[in-house]
Amino acid sequence: MGNSDIPRHVAIILDGNGRWAKQKNMPRTYGHIMGAKRVEPICRHANKIGIKYLSLYAFSTENWNRPSDEVGALMKLLAEYMGICKKLAIKENMRALIIGDFDGLPEELKKKGADLMDSTESNTGLTLCICINYGSRDEMIRGMRKMFSDIQKDGSDPALITEERFSSYLDTAEIPDPDLLIRTSGEQRLSNYMLWQMAYAEMYFTPVPWPEFDEAALDEAVLAYQNRDRRYGKV
Repeated sequence: MGNSDIPRHVAIILDGNGRWAKQKNMPRTYGHIMGAKRVEPICRHANKIGIKYLSLYAFSTENWNRPSDEVGALMKLLAEYMGICKKLAIKENMRALIIGDFDGLPEELKKKGADLMDSTESNTGLTLCICINYGSRDEMIRGMRKMFSDIQKDGSDPALITEERFSSYLDTAEIPDPDLLIRTSGEQRLSNYMLWQMAYAEMYFTPVPWPEFDEAALDEAVLAYQNRDRRYGKV
């Protein structure tokens, strides 16, 4: 694949782990474990083809409503993965960011997530954004509360609130908006993911479940993006 018109930022909703496991008569946790193993090859390939930012929707604010044993297993898996991701990021010169409401996470996961970010903050390759305890509505409410507090403190004119200022209060303030959204496993909705940031993103839906999403599947999504006429509302 050539590097012409490679999307700068690709966001992926990692869907289908549980259904994939059920089809194989395995527990849902098996699907999450196998899904976690797809992250490394996808990161490597994204870096190889020239993608600069890769955001992965790993655990949403709504996922707390799942059965407690599944949530517990996911929290443990995510904490373990922070160490694996640290080794990968250092080896591949990748920077890692954790996006979402850190305050609601277990202490072990917060500790390992902070260490992952601190250890990779100077890396200059692909930026991997892991979205944990993330929900776009929650993100915007938290951002607006912080912005309102700052306006009260410094006496700013609310008329000075712009798109750029609002964006600076979001979890994604450090990174550009996604150019391409990929959702695996056939569902065709945003599921409260980067609603503000997806204003001009191309959307690609594939029936392939996340545990089977490979490098060729990523290439297909990027090719579909390249073949679209991106006008941004222009005639």
